[in-house]
Amino acid sequence: MSSKNTRKLAEALKTVLIVVIVLVFLYPLFWMVTASFKQPTEFVSKPAYALNSGFYFQNYVDAWTRGHMSVYFVNSLINTLLSLVLIVIFSVTISFALTKMQWKLKGFMAAYFGFGIMVPVATTLIPLAQIFQKTGLYNTRTGLVLVYTASAISFSVYLITGYLRALPDEIIEAGIVDGCSIYRLMIDIVLPLMKNAIITVLVIQFFFKWNDLIYSMTFASKSSLKTMQTGLLYFENEFGSKNWGAIFASVSISVMPMLFMYLALNKAVIEGMTAGAVKG
Repeated sequence: MSSKNTRKLAEALKTVLIVVIVLVFLYPLFWMVTASFKQPTEFVSKPAYALNSGFYFQNYVDAWTRGHMSVYFVNSLINTLLSLVLIVIFSVTISFALTKMQWKLKGFMAAYFGFGIMVPVATTLIPLAQIFQKTGLYNTRTGLVLVYTASAISFSVYLITGYLRALPDEIIEAGIVDGCSIYRLMIDIVLPLMKNAIITVLVIQFFFKWNDLIYSMTFASKSSLKTMQTGLLYFENEFGSKNWGAIFASVSISVMPMLFMYLALNKAVIEGMTAGAVKG
């Protein structure tokens, strides 16, 4: 077999392998969405892999109203968006200070935030619970937003410092020569150049915070403060029996925001993840 034919065969096999991998990963999502539109009788009378015979939207109505998904969805959205704003503000300013400014404790603080990535989440739960109980932050939205923000700072700083190190110092120096204050330098020069890195942090942290279960279970026991993941955990108890259609509908509702966000921003995420690996 000639080398040309060998290359064609290798490309064809690679294409087939990629298609198979994509189908393996997409099928559970497809199965979940189709199951969310099945009528209750279809879960008994048909095999689990059978397609839905129609679109039974009552499952989504039950999940949104009787299953209280509307409350959980709004709670997750508010908690996630508030924490994302704080994460971006703190991680960008800290990363800029660690990479582009000179001060005495710079090396120590860089090591401190690097160490924060290695701390297991479980080891922080008991100390935080005690602090929240004493400060009145337990069972409050403020407490959840604060713990979401604090838990994300180290990893976000790690991502953004990698990008800032590749940003030429000459750009910063030119802004200073032109008379920019530190605030104007950040807003007018640094932030526009860091757009992809910031989007990367936003998308990654959105996935983490939207999918959070351990913090929301530990620090928010009130029904009015439950998030999507804690709501899904106890969802079947809302009906007294397993309403599979409503369960799959609620899971679909929880997945769709992440899916739409990634599809809209995946190009910027890829560019942001690779930018720090290229020297400016």
